[in-house]
Amino acid sequence: MNKKKLLVATVASLALVGLGAALYSNNNTAADDVADDQVTAAQASPADPAAIARGAYVSIQGDCAACHSVPGGKPFAGGYGLQTPFGVVYSTNITPALNTGLGHWTERDFFRAVRHGKHKDGQLLYPAMPYNAYVRFNDDDMHDLWAYIRSLQPVEQPAKQNTLGFPYNIRLAMHGWNLLFFDNSPFQADPSQSEQWNRGRYLVDGAGHCASCHTPKNLLGGDTGRYLQGADVAGSHAPEITGDRYHGLGAWSAEQIQQYLKTGSNHQAVASGTMAEVIEFSSQYLNDHDLAAIAEYLHSLPGSQAAKPEALAQATPVMRRGAAVYEHNCMACHNLAGEGIPGMVTGFADNPGIRAASHSNLVTTVLAGSRAAITEVNVTGAGMPSFDWKLSDADIAAVLTYVRNSWGNAAPEIPAAEVAKARENLGKPANLQNGF
Repeated sequence: MNKKKLLVATVASLALVGLGAALYSNNNTAADDVADDQVTAAQASPADPAAIARGAYVSIQGDCAACHSVPGGKPFAGGYGLQTPFGVVYSTNITPALNTGLGHWTERDFFRAVRHGKHKDGQLLYPAMPYNAYVRFNDDDMHDLWAYIRSLQPVEQPAKQNTLGFPYNIRLAMHGWNLLFFDNSPFQADPSQSEQWNRGRYLVDGAGHCASCHTPKNLLGGDTGRYLQGADVAGSHAPEITGDRYHGLGAWSAEQIQQYLKTGSNHQAVASGTMAEVIEFSSQYLNDHDLAAIAEYLHSLPGSQAAKPEALAQATPVMRRGAAVYEHNCMACHNLAGEGIPGMVTGFADNPGIRAASHSNLVTTVLAGSRAAITEVNVTGAGMPSFDWKLSDADIAAVLTYVRNSWGNAAPEIPAAEVAKARENLGKPANLQNGF
């Protein structure tokens, strides 16, 4: 063999060895061997009440009930449809039911599913179940979570069939996805940071799986490098939640972040949509120490630091039209200078959510209305009425452009054509009146 062929063969061999090592590392579930592999959920004796209570809190951190329950259905019995760009993935029954739940699962089966995305039967789970975040769960939290799960009331309810099209319905393809996007490593505390900062990172990157919505995805659904810098998810926009002062949460105090996560609103923002569900099922029940830890960690992230655009001039035709629409339709609740009503009505002034890169949330809210989060502190939840019947596409585009370029905000003009497209996608009829 000549030197050139030998070199090619050597490189190819090294590449295969590297690929094999990467596959082994990526599929290594040895960390889960700390869990019991003999006793099933149905066989296990009742767990320590203290462990069950701790596990219930871990479940709240992970927002398990939100995805594994359907509104009005049995808790944790599955059936909730998770909308993805590739189709609908239905959550499974995680009660200890013998036939359709986890009754025949051992603790180790559970550990491998949660932290490594592997079903008891060996099938790979889709990352709609955020094992790529839950791999950060430590052993103590996993033991407690299993104690809580097997304490649940068994519910026999079979799983629904996913609606993923080809080739996304081929589970073997998940080996490739995991190789590309699954970081199979446990949480490691940063010794240069405070205990509270590390706790915040543990919750944000692990149980909270915040990156699932707030980090942009590539064409295959993997995280990009723009960590927590805002992303479009299932037709809505999850805004940037870093410490960037203009685009993220940097202008909010730690107390204001905690208030938002605890009550669903603060001095400026009112949660609705998917974030309202997160607050209702999860973050409102976190203790003050954990909420403070999350706020400290998010504040520490530099974020996108994108350039601040120039606001549109108030004298332009679209801004004048938007101002008129705002005066006739919005001012009564959102106030003269966009102040809103703290804890009830979103304030527009100097609001990073209003000037986010995507305006999809704003357009959808004006067309379809919204409902604020309902929490123990705010048991009613203010509602935003729909204006699809009243305002034309041009009116909606103008008023949102006006709001996004007033009171300290600056953002590109919203085309009326994009409002029309959103109206069609939402199935909303044309407005019944002409203009404002």
